[in-house]
Amino acid sequence: MSTYTEKVSEKLNTLLEKSYDAKQGYHKAADHTNNPALKAYFERKSKERNQFGHAIESEIRNFGQEAEKGGSVSGSAHRAWMDVKSFFSADSDESMLEAAITGEKAAIDDYEDVLKETSLPPSTLTLLTNQVNNIKGDLATIKKLEDLA
Repeated sequence: MSTYTEKVSEKLNTLLEKSYDAKQGYHKAADHTNNPALKAYFERKSKERNQFGHAIESEIRNFGQEAEKGGSVSGSAHRAWMDVKSFFSADSDESMLEAAITGEKAAIDDYEDVLKETSLPPSTLTLLTNQVNNIKGDLATIKKLEDLA
């Protein structure tokens, strides 16, 4: 039987933080590119990750748990790395796409870790499966964009 355990709550809060981290990372990437198509793509991804975060936050609250706010330490480090990398590479679109690929691969690993949890409620399982499938599709898109850059 599926139950909402403290372990599930902790893992969902980690995904929540990382969703908001990704939102910020994509927002920064949009600010650093001059390519209109890439800017639109990064802005769309930022909004999407914000929506992912709100959906996870809602799921956490639906089970009577507290949703944590703020970015994660690793996410802050990744955003700072992206800032430094974009500075030294003169805001290279390719370097930002590489950072996005790294972030998306990490996100997939994080989601798959939570999806291995056997006590996920069906609504949580569906939500996370849909989100990770979207991220996997985005990873393929970002790799194609990188090839064009």
